[in-house]
Amino acid sequence: MRLSHSTRQQLTLPAPGADAQAASEALQQHIIQQIDANAGWISFARYMELALYAPDLGYYSGGAAKLGKDGDFTTAPEMSALFGATLAQLAASLLAQTSAQVMEFGAGTGRLAFDFLSECQAAGIAVERYFIVELSGELRARQEDLLKNFPQVQWLQQMPEAFCGVVLGNEVLDAMPVHLVVKTERGWREVGVSLRNQAEPERTAAESTIKQGPELIFSDREMDAQLESQLLAQIPDADQLPLGYMTELHPVAAGFMRSLAAMLKKGIELSGKGALAILIDYGFPAHEYYLDQRTQGTLMCHYRHHAHPDPFYLPGLQDITAHVDFTSMALAAQAGGLELLAYVSQAGFLLEAGIGELLMRTSASDPMAYLPKANALQKLISPAEMGELFKVLVVGAGVELDARLLRHDRSHRL
Repeated sequence: MRLSHSTRQQLTLPAPGADAQAASEALQQHIIQQIDANAGWISFARYMELALYAPDLGYYSGGAAKLGKDGDFTTAPEMSALFGATLAQLAASLLAQTSAQVMEFGAGTGRLAFDFLSECQAAGIAVERYFIVELSGELRARQEDLLKNFPQVQWLQQMPEAFCGVVLGNEVLDAMPVHLVVKTERGWREVGVSLRNQAEPERTAAESTIKQGPELIFSDREMDAQLESQLLAQIPDADQLPLGYMTELHPVAAGFMRSLAAMLKKGIELSGKGALAILIDYGFPAHEYYLDQRTQGTLMCHYRHHAHPDPFYLPGLQDITAHVDFTSMALAAQAGGLELLAYVSQAGFLLEAGIGELLMRTSASDPMAYLPKANALQKLISPAEMGELFKVLVVGAGVELDARLLRHDRSHRL
């Protein structure tokens, strides 16, 4: 399995600068070395891990701007300060049940933390510590600059053993490496990455001008027992899906959820207080994720605000994501001892958490100030924009959510 050369020729994306091109080529050589060292094949999850997180060269660990108007995609906190302010107002009642501590994973530019803490400061909401778990040195530097006036912010390089408080994660799960699987006449097989070899037909002269040297391609092999078990647990009615069906499995994200659960359970045990995590991302429950017609899965790449399907295009310079299987995430959290507190659309969550009331702080009689905020709010809650595609998963223990948040609860659909 692989993308055809014609598909790649159709990608008319902005050319990278010389330094960026050189970094991408260095990363590709590193990936090729990894493939050679592993008998000519690595899992797609390993490829995705290298493309995103290889030291100094990966998309998130390198130095290129990722977020905002100059990056490759825009997240909800980048769109509107109302997003972080709404989470802060919601957290006010939650922090009283847990501790006055917040932990954010994947903080991006730091905009969510900035808006959250600014609202807390203005509203008198006490936050003793705001921990940011950040692997990217470049993003941490941007966060430190933006958050320099908030002394309660502390950075961590890894998840601590115990934490009691409110955990925030906006578009964290979708950036975790996924395994690819495909249904063939020989059964379900794992799709990985190998190199075009000498035994394959030679490329035409025109094609050879596109990319010199070894070419990364998809290739499949028999699944190991652990991944097969993950498939059986994650995909409902896997045997009923059509031949050629390719999709993603999420053992890395599920492992993160189990680790998150262990951290919160330990924090609860030590403090005697409650704890919870609010995870916001795009995705579906399993029965919607693995539809018959979604034959090529949900894998997507983002390069300078262009979305396309080729994960081998300029590795290290583009984001690679997959939608989240929220059923799998909820089950992993429950297996770790947490309760499923809520599963709602982003629109329902933000509206019930009071984002509309926060907008009304700005008078509609001042259109220059009001309209940009109203337009951004519309993107966050509109079913045609982010309101329906993005979901909010809340898991925890010893915490009671405001009844308003449960009006749109869809936990039964997981």
